[in-house]
Amino acid sequence: MTAQAPLRRFEMAPVRGIWRHELALYKRYWGSQSFASMVEPTFFLLAFGYGFGSMVAVIGDYRYLDFVATGVVGVAALFTSVFPGMFNGYIRRVFQHTYDAMLAAPVDVHELVTGEALWIAAKSSVYACTPLLVALFFGLDPSAGMLLVPFIVFVTALGFGLFGMWTSSVVPSINSFDYVITGVVTPLFLIAGTFFPVDALPGWAQNAALANPLFHTVELVRHAVFGLEPLADLGHLGALLLFAALMWLIAVRGMRKRLID
Repeated sequence: MTAQAPLRRFEMAPVRGIWRHELALYKRYWGSQSFASMVEPTFFLLAFGYGFGSMVAVIGDYRYLDFVATGVVGVAALFTSVFPGMFNGYIRRVFQHTYDAMLAAPVDVHELVTGEALWIAAKSSVYACTPLLVALFFGLDPSAGMLLVPFIVFVTALGFGLFGMWTSSVVPSINSFDYVITGVVTPLFLIAGTFFPVDALPGWAQNAALANPLFHTVELVRHAVFGLEPLADLGHLGALLLFAALMWLIAVRGMRKRLID
């Protein structure tokens, strides 16, 4: 198969096989991964919610603790998707050669990428809801819109998981992820409206936030919890879907170049 060859038709059987493989692995490490994925955002929530919350009780119409809780959902979605996409993708391709074994079966690259990204997104949609559950015990009022949060996280994590997989296909070594984490991942959650409103930033930073998928996630989660704004939310959802589609295209292209071409 060459770089110019078209994709073969998409089949669900390989994706199901990839999910069974992921599930078999997950049964071995679910405890440690669940601990890290659920406790870390809880620490963020408690540290910022009660730390800064002791000085800033209210932001707009929200308690600061509630404001942070909805923002940390986005951070959890980012961390629980982009890191598995990056490190698992690199390790399985370079050190374990897991992908070589998968491609020896009737599995194509686009099916491999899709299956792994969907698995990452599914896990993240569960883990990233932890801050909201914790916030409920600290006074956050429940709402019917909270039921939408796992779906919002799923779309977000799908895009960032694919971004991580694409990154794993272009970095020259595993140590190069330091550049990605420091130069891309960290700024993403700092200018997403997670811990403070984006409109408090300079104009250029506010414009940059509009291109940040995590900003759209945080806005959608807040609106789901505190009250939907249909027109604005359709725009935010469209931005996340566009991001996921773009990341799928470049992740498949990057992985195909590394694994086949």
